Amino acid sequence: MPYDFKYTRRVAFAETDMAGIMHFANFFRLMEEAEHAFFRSLGLSIHGHDPVATTGWPRVNATCDFRAPLRFEEEVEVHLLVTEVRTRSIRYAFIFRKNRDEVARGSITAVCARVEKTTGKLAAVPIPEDLRALLQVAPQELFN
Repeated sequence: MPYDFKYTRRVAFAETDMAGIMHFANFFRLMEEAEHAFFRSLGLSIHGHDPVATTGWPRVNATCDFRAPLRFEEEVEVHLLVTEVRTRSIRYAFIFRKNRDEVARGSITAVCARVEKTTGKLAAVPIPEDLRALLQVAPQELFN
């Protein structure tokens, strides 16, 4: 569905600390990996190029609340939900699960932006219609 995406992978050794627990910053990396995989599942790329500008999605807000650790080689499912689509931004919720148990919950707000190649000027732009047509906001009951 265009509001719901699941991404699964194992915790890599390089993502852990000396105790074998995944470092908190890697939860944010997993959110970004899930977002990129979500775009690919829609047949799109998170990073667009044309002769004049590059389109991307800079973050304006990112949060994560941690409930339990993830350890080296544990499989984690990252559940991405589209929670809001505005004119120039998308907000996602992320639910991290290990063996069906929730271990963390995060969110990202990303703004659609273009960088002009000649001037380097960054500006927020409306979400392209081809992407907007594929997105829906997830039903509220999925967040619980």
